[in-house]
Amino acid sequence: MANTEQSKKRARQSEARYAVNKARRSRIRTFLRKVEEAIASGDQAAAADALKAAQPELARGVTKGVLHKNTVSRKISRLSSRVKGLGAKA
Repeated sequence: MANTEQSKKRARQSEARYAVNKARRSRIRTFLRKVEEAIASGDQAAAADALKAAQPELARGVTKGVLHKNTVSRKISRLSSRVKGLGAKA
């Protein structure tokens, strides 16, 4: 348990940051799920639109410190190649 004023304040700040970061992660996962669902449906246009909407959210996650930049770069790269692959199948 926090005893000093400073440690109590740090605990409050940590709790507040945790809530904000949790909401950001949840929002990012929602956008990623929409891309995955569009890819699963086989509709390249919908998948491309969903990916276009997800990219700024992922980038915002990097700037806010929720995700690592290489992780986001890898996710975007893999998703975009899968969306591009939908056009080749059709």
